Amino acid sequence: MTGETPCCSVVIRAYNEERHIGRLLEGIAHQTLRPEVVLVDSGSTDATVAIARRYPRVRVVHIRPEEFTFGRALNVGIRAARGAFIVNASAHVYPVYPDWLERLLEPFADPQVAVTYGKQRGAATTKFSEHQIFATWFPDGEGPVVQDHPFCNNANAAIRRALWEQHPYDETLPGLEDLAWAKWAMSQGYRVVYVPEAEIIHVHDEAPRQIFNRYRREAMAFKRIYPEARFGLSDLVRLFVSNVLSDWWHAWQEGVWGQVAWEVVQFRWWQFWGTYRGYRLAGQPLTDQLRQTFYYPRGWQRGRRGAPRAVPPIAYSQSDPAHDAARRR
Repeated sequence: MTGETPCCSVVIRAYNEERHIGRLLEGIAHQTLRPEVVLVDSGSTDATVAIARRYPRVRVVHIRPEEFTFGRALNVGIRAARGAFIVNASAHVYPVYPDWLERLLEPFADPQVAVTYGKQRGAATTKFSEHQIFATWFPDGEGPVVQDHPFCNNANAAIRRALWEQHPYDETLPGLEDLAWAKWAMSQGYRVVYVPEAEIIHVHDEAPRQIFNRYRREAMAFKRIYPEARFGLSDLVRLFVSNVLSDWWHAWQEGVWGQVAWEVVQFRWWQFWGTYRGYRLAGQPLTDQLRQTFYYPRGWQRGRRGAPRAVPPIAYSQSDPAHDAARRR
């Protein structure tokens, strides 16, 4: 590693990610920019760390599993990083295009931008309902788009390090540390920007219990961030039914209803049951905008595909059915 300051630092949180980490690091190696990479390992027992050390410009730092929270892992990684801009990436994502980092960092030319985040799309193993969530949270279009709300997602996001030094991530939250940080940044007069062209594939293959736990902890975190929010039984029933119907409609339009109908019911049940149980642990409501962003279905319009980009996608060294399927969506 040279002594020069990198254009940015990519901080990756990882635990037993040997199936995915190599593809992310290969995608980073194909970027038009040359970042440093800090991998924060929280006690992997597989080959995650060994695979990461095969790649240049990768540094590994460790935290004990019992110390892990999403915020703590990021804070440890950022302290070890040297870039003026920090790109946060999950270990089970990988970039589609070689200008992913370039696009994600472009809005920082405006000194009032604190956070950028990019598009996410699912892979072949991603549940149908999760594809619908990705399409809602990360719409197609042309960017960058300046937001009037703090939604963002640290699976594919960048922040200005100087602001993090003023206000590190909250290490006590069980999730949504990205939302909490962006909310703070906006309260200081800074901007959150969505960049559709900064696209990654997010590989999710969760069992029902994992879906339940993810949405339960995010609901618990949301209550901490927005103490006035609440999510009652009527919300559970209404949002479960409306999302199932919306997903079924989109599945029918795509000709896959018969394959995914029961999967949709299961996913949406565990999503909203987890949300309901999380809210019961501390009790909170939702602002209208964030309720729309987090929980509401896509709506009844057929999805508009984004315009094809002039930049060819990265040709990964090994064919990946998950990537191929995602690119066809």
